[in-house]
Amino acid sequence: MLKTNKKNKQQDRHRWLLIGFLCLFGVCLVAQNNKKQPENKKTKVYLLHADEGQADKLARPDVQVLIGNVKLRHDSMYMYCDSALIFEKTNSVEAFSNVRMEQGDTLFIYGDYLYYDGMTQIAQLRENVKMINRNTTLLTDSLNYDRLYDLGYYFEGGTLMDEENVLTSDWGEYSPATKQSVFNHDVKLVNPKFVLTSDTLRYNTESKIAVILGPSNIVSDNNHIYSERGFYNTMTEQAELLDRSVLTNQGKKLVGDSLFYDRIIGYGEAFDNVKMTDSINKNMLTGDYCFYNELTDSAFATKRAVAIDYSQGPDSLFMHGDTLQLVSYNLNTDSVFRLMKAYHKVRMYRTDVQGVCDSLVYNSKDSCMTMYTDPILWNEGQQLLGEQIKIYMNDSTIDWAHIINQALTVEMKDSIHYNQVSGKEMKAYFINGDMRHIEVIGNVLTAFYPEEKDSTMTGFNCLEGSVLHLYMKDKKMEKGLFIGKSNGTMYPMDQIPPDKLRLPTFAWFDYVRPLNKDDIFNWRGKRAGDTLKPTTDRRPKTEKRNLINMKYMGILTQ
Repeated sequence: MLKTNKKNKQQDRHRWLLIGFLCLFGVCLVAQNNKKQPENKKTKVYLLHADEGQADKLARPDVQVLIGNVKLRHDSMYMYCDSALIFEKTNSVEAFSNVRMEQGDTLFIYGDYLYYDGMTQIAQLRENVKMINRNTTLLTDSLNYDRLYDLGYYFEGGTLMDEENVLTSDWGEYSPATKQSVFNHDVKLVNPKFVLTSDTLRYNTESKIAVILGPSNIVSDNNHIYSERGFYNTMTEQAELLDRSVLTNQGKKLVGDSLFYDRIIGYGEAFDNVKMTDSINKNMLTGDYCFYNELTDSAFATKRAVAIDYSQGPDSLFMHGDTLQLVSYNLNTDSVFRLMKAYHKVRMYRTDVQGVCDSLVYNSKDSCMTMYTDPILWNEGQQLLGEQIKIYMNDSTIDWAHIINQALTVEMKDSIHYNQVSGKEMKAYFINGDMRHIEVIGNVLTAFYPEEKDSTMTGFNCLEGSVLHLYMKDKKMEKGLFIGKSNGTMYPMDQIPPDKLRLPTFAWFDYVRPLNKDDIFNWRGKRAGDTLKPTTDRRPKTEKRNLINMKYMGILTQ
């Protein structure tokens, strides 16, 4: 008997625990439902005033006809009109002419016609509808206003206005409580400083922030932004844009996985897979980070940064450095010029020319690109190097190059034989991208293999002098001409002293030469001991390109 009582008590305890759990679960569900849905009070629509009232208890017993200065109330909402019908069974109202709805001192709605359902608390207003919420005005011909959710929406075109912006769309909704609005189809936001067009847009009338949710264009002055997702603050004119958005300004286009743009300050930042294109000058910056200031026309790129010059068509020049920077001077003047700086570990590639150095500067004023710290330049089979190399461009092709201090040019004939020339400085002249003439000045040393027409080497010529002119043909050294005194020895091919095969400064840096446009990211420095030790006197012995001497030597006519 005692065991039975204990068993019953345990069963009763479990039963009450189960009931308590179910009750608690039910309370939670109710609480959740209360959070999701606003409370709908089943209150009556009251008549407060009418100049005249009519009722036909036989034909329409549930309908009141009200005429003249009608005033109604449902909870905190007051309704005014010239005439109305009250349907008692459905707790609804039809209002006609000069319709006005007022809720507190912040929300006013006007229209020519109103149908209000007191059960669902949805108001349907038609013709010449105006909703005013503090400094925000909504204009449309068809507006539904849901009092439970405090949400008005139109579906046949409408206009939303605040102190800063005017928005139009085919469909839209506005919440007076949250100040949040949503627009769809043919959306247009007009601001005195810009125009935004979109397919889908969210806009907050309090924060003045537009949220881009579909293909959108923002146009202002010379700027154009295209984005499919992002934020635009219409007050500060700052944009945060995602999904490969595009910023265009006067021929320059900035693209990245994400963009930040400040129109007032005039700068933009792009992150990841960045591409900045200058369609006027036909060049491009790429990288994983790029900064652009449109007011100063300056930019820099880092993280796999590449400068691309495509002015020569498909044969583009690719240049990589740790950092690439573009700076403009004398803007809005006839003397405007730009500096393009690359540093460090610079590598560049084009099919006809390659180069490496620690850093370089390109000046558009004289179209000169200066390579610093162990620079090396290759043109086909020719290698040029020195302490400093200045490359003068003409329409994005090399016109001539100036190698300053410890100048050396090497031409590989095979794995054993090299044509070599060294001197204080060199000037290499190009025609249509091909090296045609080299002028060597000061302490000239040569190790040269003359050839027959069939490319058979006839001997080995070791000479020295003060000034040497080398002539190229078919991208090979053809002949040399010393100016002034020179001396040397011509060795037969089978009698070349081993110690004469290489000049004292000989170096062949094929292992650091960029092989293709992708290889520019692979830095390969000179081996230990191969780097140049700068000389004390770094000044070149000659002036810039001497056209008179070139004409005299017959170079320009070749």
